[in-house]
Amino acid sequence: MAKQLLGKEVTAALNDKIKSNVAQLQEKGITPTLGIIRVGENGSDISYERGATKRCETLGVAFEKFLLPEDVTEKELLEVIDKVNKDDKIHGVLLFRPLPKHLNQSVIENALDPAKDVDCMTDGSMAGVFTGKQIGFPPCTPQACMEILDHYGIDCTGKKAVVVGRSLVVGKPAAMMLVKKNATVTICHTRTVDMPSVVREADIVIVAAGRAGVIDDTYLSAGQIVIDVGINVNEEGKLCGDVDYAKAEPVVEAITPVPGGVGSVTTSVLVGHVVEAATRKFMA
Repeated sequence: MAKQLLGKEVTAALNDKIKSNVAQLQEKGITPTLGIIRVGENGSDISYERGATKRCETLGVAFEKFLLPEDVTEKELLEVIDKVNKDDKIHGVLLFRPLPKHLNQSVIENALDPAKDVDCMTDGSMAGVFTGKQIGFPPCTPQACMEILDHYGIDCTGKKAVVVGRSLVVGKPAAMMLVKKNATVTICHTRTVDMPSVVREADIVIVAAGRAGVIDDTYLSAGQIVIDVGINVNEEGKLCGDVDYAKAEPVVEAITPVPGGVGSVTTSVLVGHVVEAATRKFMA
């Protein structure tokens, strides 16, 4: 039976650290504040927003919402971003994506000050991930994967790691973050030849394929650590990951469940980035 890498334990440890950092800032008269920019009424955006604001309230971080209609013009949205960039009381910004198709997402994302980019939507923040420089912040989801590995004492040094998925949201940044931890990394994707044999050779597997249950026991081997980033709804209407948990769990050494794994850590990572942004600004 595999060990469950439970997100709630990681979240609890992160929250304790965040509360301590918030208290130190508040002693200096600084209240870390998240700016939330949402266009339209997308249900998943609203759900994530609700979770983020609740976590902010729990940890002593303030927030300010900028809610815009679905038909907002690019000029109007850029004016809001300029406003939050210039507001010294807002330390981090979450802009929900994807944006409506009539908006130029690349232009809008990169209008944000990377110093306030707490979920890696600007090219500057992504450059920080790939160069190792302190520019903006890494994406919250791959950072949550690293927090899980750290919390459970999983040393990546010299290990073979495979990342399934090559998106800029999870796959590529996760690979770079594993390299920073001294792992030897392979990225698998839809054009990978004989993917099961590649994944089976790994010590650590991070799966962000975007397809329910695509990784089963034929891809896995004994002793592996599996981090499942996927969030899908199966035919029974239940949340499930990109890994077929029932088939993987008897094979591998440790695995994150879905739900209760990576997703539960991501929101605390986001709030932690806001607090770190406030700290950087205070120390600048």
